[in-house]
Amino acid sequence: QVQLVESGGGLVQAGGSLRLSCAASGRTFSRYAMGWFRQAPGKEREFVAAIRWSGGTTYYADSVKGRFTISRDNAKNTVYLQMNSLKPEDTAVYYCAADVHMALVITTPRPYDYWGQGTQVTVSS
Repeated sequence: QVQLVESGGGLVQAGGSLRLSCAASGRTFSRYAMGWFRQAPGKEREFVAAIRWSGGTTYYADSVKGRFTISRDNAKNTVYLQMNSLKPEDTAVYYCAADVHMALVITTPRPYDYWGQGTQVTVSS
């Protein structure tokens, strides 16, 4: 069983920054791929960013590329999402997720086995 706890959400003005954290339980965290997803009211959950177990390979949605950075600290069992140049359209509940089966494709919700409870990010214009 893996438990994920997100933190770092909040209210920020457009152009501002936030850093989300996701703390994971489990001794084999370093072997998981991790992803960030978001869901705005009335919309489907969408991919934001993902990172392979080694941290050497990252993926981003086109809408956040160049503004968001995903990283991980395997010693701390934590994955981060640094969000810069935030826009009102980034407003959503952000979820982190863990893929424990080393899926080939990690840019969709389907392969992820565990999910956090979510943290609200609100960007005002």
